[in-house]
Amino acid sequence: MDEEYDVIVLGTGLKECILSGLLSVDGLKVLHMDRNDYYGGESTSLNLMQLWKHFRGDDKPPEQLGTSREYNVDMIPKFMMANGSLVRILIHTDVTKYLNFKAVDGSFVYNKGKIYKVPATDVEALKSPLMGLFEKRRARKFFIYVQDYEDNDPKSHEGLDLNKVTARELISKYGLEDDTIDFVGHALALHSDDSYLDQPALNFVKRMKLYAESLARFQGGSPYIYPLYGLGELPQAFARLSAVYGGTYMLNKPECKVEFDGDGKAIGVTSEGETAKCKKVVCDPSYLPDKVQKIGKVARAICIMSHPIPDTNDSHSAQVILPQKQLGRKSDMYLFCCSYAHNVASKGKYIAFVSTEAETDNPEVELKPGIDLLGAVDEIFYDTYDRYVPNNNHEADNYFISASYDPTTHFETTVNDVIQMYSKITGKVLDLSVDLSAASATEE
Repeated sequence: MDEEYDVIVLGTGLKECILSGLLSVDGLKVLHMDRNDYYGGESTSLNLMQLWKHFRGDDKPPEQLGTSREYNVDMIPKFMMANGSLVRILIHTDVTKYLNFKAVDGSFVYNKGKIYKVPATDVEALKSPLMGLFEKRRARKFFIYVQDYEDNDPKSHEGLDLNKVTARELISKYGLEDDTIDFVGHALALHSDDSYLDQPALNFVKRMKLYAESLARFQGGSPYIYPLYGLGELPQAFARLSAVYGGTYMLNKPECKVEFDGDGKAIGVTSEGETAKCKKVVCDPSYLPDKVQKIGKVARAICIMSHPIPDTNDSHSAQVILPQKQLGRKSDMYLFCCSYAHNVASKGKYIAFVSTEAETDNPEVELKPGIDLLGAVDEIFYDTYDRYVPNNNHEADNYFISASYDPTTHFETTVNDVIQMYSKITGKVLDLSVDLSAASATEE
């Protein structure tokens, strides 16, 4: 271990593995270590016995749930947007050859106590029971504007400079009602709060376009895809990739203590009495707990069920977003459902997650609106974890810490953190112009 590396990465969580892969592909010499004897860190994937051990303290799940090894329960479950940045990174690094994806059946939104399919195009807007007759027409016009909008075609801008006009001003031009704005902003553009309304509209429009283009990609009921066997496959795929490019992975390395010079710069990592030197350190918050600050807490419930989420057209996999206003909260709530169809549970079983930014210290009560939508559950586990962000100056001290995972059930925020970290580490902008057809999803 007494070599010098360009970068040492600590922790094999999703973000760390993606960065390790990207840096290896760039030709950097990478050492990747984890104190655990398994991949994934916080974002690991557990079988049934591990799940029981983790939450119940014993490894004896009820027999009627099926075989333990048929379960791959992701601790940080997130769907991927079919044309989103993560899929682009997977293609850019050629990790797609290690993974098999399958389209996600449904994308839904909660409105006035009911679950509705998210309408994403002008055609769907006209059919959607979410809106009354006149609102459908207004929404249709707005969707057509978004679909036709092209950065480099001024005719499509209809005289609006979306770098200056706010999302609120753009929406008011079409006279959309509050409930429509709610599902468009939170379930289509995937904003997690309403601050986007007072920011330039360009990002909002681009996010809506990404949703519609991803939806069109696989002709399924949603814009999302998910790997067969769950996200636990991702860290291992990136570990393989890193090895192909000469990177080194070491699991089960206790302590992993970051070493600093007199100026507070990270210069290496010590484990079991050996120190590996490096120019830069990348890690998750648990490896440098005194260099991060707590910004919140995620509350979640993990459920095992014998049926799909009611009112989701019997979707074997689905996301339901509950916008904050619909619940009188400050943050959205998310339902994630996956099943034996993605090889993450035994036949006939479904895994559902309910997650949100905790606003109280009582997850059972706080998550109730989401759990009530699930119907009968066979087993339920409650869990909370703190969210941290780095508070160091990476330019001065050469270490780069990822932010904790947020409660969203899609990858957009996670990947943005990775892309920003990549630029800070390398000083380059990540080129994600790839041929999207290189990633396909298996059809049923």
